[in-house]
Amino acid sequence: MDKKQKKRLFWQIPFLLLLIIGTVWVIRNQRDIPYQTDEGFIFGTTYKITYQHSENLRKEIETQLKKVDAALSMFNEQSVISQVNLGRTIVEENEIGKMFLDVFQNAMEVSKETGGAFDITVAPLVNAWGFGFKSGDMPSDAQIDSIQQFVGYKKIHYVKEGGSKGIKKDDPRIMLDCSAIAKGYGCDVVAAFLEKEGITNYMVMIGGEVVTKGINPTRLPWRIGVTKPEDDTLGLRPENQTVLNVTDKAMATSGNYRNFYYKGGKKYAHTIDPASGRPVQHSLLSATVLADDCATADAYATSFMVMGIEHAKQVLRRHPELMAYFIYSDEKGDLAVWFSPSLEDKIQKD
Repeated sequence: MDKKQKKRLFWQIPFLLLLIIGTVWVIRNQRDIPYQTDEGFIFGTTYKITYQHSENLRKEIETQLKKVDAALSMFNEQSVISQVNLGRTIVEENEIGKMFLDVFQNAMEVSKETGGAFDITVAPLVNAWGFGFKSGDMPSDAQIDSIQQFVGYKKIHYVKEGGSKGIKKDDPRIMLDCSAIAKGYGCDVVAAFLEKEGITNYMVMIGGEVVTKGINPTRLPWRIGVTKPEDDTLGLRPENQTVLNVTDKAMATSGNYRNFYYKGGKKYAHTIDPASGRPVQHSLLSATVLADDCATADAYATSFMVMGIEHAKQVLRRHPELMAYFIYSDEKGDLAVWFSPSLEDKIQKD
């Protein structure tokens, strides 16, 4: 080794030592930061948010959730979506208005990509069937045809009028309901807030929708279970079909196995096909979707439950950025599984 190399090495060794010491200090310091867990009730379901931070941010998180509620809640008469349903065309260009418009445009995009399987105008049909089963008198063909006159994503439009943005409905009876995408969007909003706070390890769960990043409190990747479909309407005996590694991903699950009716000895799913106006009749029991954002995962999970497994596979071929895990009933009536090949390395092995 010549003098020049020795001199270079002389300066490199202290630098490397400082780098190692600094890295160890950062890791130890990060391990000392506690994980916070906040739980509550929002959008008609429960939420659980776990994140690594020196302070509890429950108040700030609830503020974010209330913003989403003010944009998308059907139960809040002052929400943007309620005002649109009452006939208001222009949406105020503030933070809450922007949230509503972002979700509306996302919903419309998924509707187009799924041929209308996802449709935020389908609520009147869902309500008609739900009430029909409860009253013991299912809707007639004439009633379904009547309702379908004001159901359909192509009958609502994003418009700009005089510099303002809003929603135009072809029929004033059209009602928007974003419940099949709102929980996922809520997860995204909270995750974005945590990111702004510099938090790199977190899990946001609202209902069955999840967004994760980094590692969990045990210093391992976040793992989320996919519930095994069972005729357990109250969900008192949940059992996992599988467990997925969803670190740095969003995940949403939709299923019929806890929401169904029996009529005349026949089982009817709660999922309504906007095209037929009737409950879906296929073998798919549960659809779990992984995507880069939870609103998209939420919407596609719902879409796939409407479409059934074969049509869902066609959509997945056009969208390789999506991953799906399907649980269905095979020809013998047994549970069977299909999943995207790209999902295989995320399935926890026994």
